[in-house]
Amino acid sequence: MSGRRLRTLVLREVRATLRDPFTMTILVTVPLVALVLFGFVLATDVKHLALGVHDASATAASRRLIADLGASGTFDPRPYATRGALEHALVAGTISVALVIPPDFDRDLNGGEPPQVQVIYDGGEAPLAGNAEAFVRSLLVRSGASLAPPAAAPGGVEVVTRALFNPRLEGKPFMVAGTFGFVLSFLTTIITAVSIVNERLTGTFDQLQVTPATSAEILLGKLLPLGAVFAFDVVVMMLVAGFVLGVWPQGNALLFVAVSSGYVFFSLALGLYFSATSGTAAEAVQKTVLFSIPLVQLSGFAFPTRNMPFVFRWLAEVFPATHYIRVSRAIYLRAAGPEALAWELAVLALSGVVFMALALRTIGART
Repeated sequence: MSGRRLRTLVLREVRATLRDPFTMTILVTVPLVALVLFGFVLATDVKHLALGVHDASATAASRRLIADLGASGTFDPRPYATRGALEHALVAGTISVALVIPPDFDRDLNGGEPPQVQVIYDGGEAPLAGNAEAFVRSLLVRSGASLAPPAAAPGGVEVVTRALFNPRLEGKPFMVAGTFGFVLSFLTTIITAVSIVNERLTGTFDQLQVTPATSAEILLGKLLPLGAVFAFDVVVMMLVAGFVLGVWPQGNALLFVAVSSGYVFFSLALGLYFSATSGTAAEAVQKTVLFSIPLVQLSGFAFPTRNMPFVFRWLAEVFPATHYIRVSRAIYLRAAGPEALAWELAVLALSGVVFMALALRTIGART
């Protein structure tokens, strides 16, 4: 390999990229827009959720309970005079969660018996409903404990729960960490998928064929400039996620940038493979889209892989994006280090070798 030829190819690719403002705009803005949209829109946090309340007790204790629920910022209580009006609001979609306080709430509370309340929620929005139910249960337990008169602790086992990571159960860190995997997988692949096809159509790739440049030099000449741009995107996305969304990596940021930069080159190599094996740009894009559909569904970006049937869980392990998203979330949420991520990093490294070999062999066959 000649360093001089490689430097010439890298400079050529840099000039070609800079001369295309549309591509540069996509490379810089799309990752940031996707990060902000996914972080704000797809997060399953429960904040200021409309909570319908039918207070049949109408006592100081029940009013204090409602005030505690509203003070948390999680729910915005709305009073309803009858249970029928409450159920009608649920059907109409005006509220997402309903709370029914029975008439004997205060009597049971002062009598030493645990008072019972009914929580009704809209199960049509399953993730939000599950989080809403968990939040309202925890708030009711805490509020009920503060309302109850002091008494001797009953016998039995007291269960104390604590969330070790993400104690506030926010969905935003989960989505932000996963967005890195989605953006770096999809965008890098589709950008490079059309590169060789377009160059072949314009004749510039034929010019490379008659130069002394080797297949490895051509491959690196295309990967290094784009890889540098996407590595820069990773740093910018981290800063935007921190300053705009308030999500910073709990682990080593340098480790995250290093792993992400390596994953970028592997994804670029896969895109070059799609490009080199396609006759037209449309075919290359179609291959990328077909690859991206199972990527989104099976990589764990939006849906946990542990809930999938066995066959799909096995298939998800084939995708490098699955392992990268696990690494991303482990660093962002659990502050995991290299020793804890050894298996995932090994799978990513093996996948990278395979993708680089495929791209190198395909470009070599074309040259």
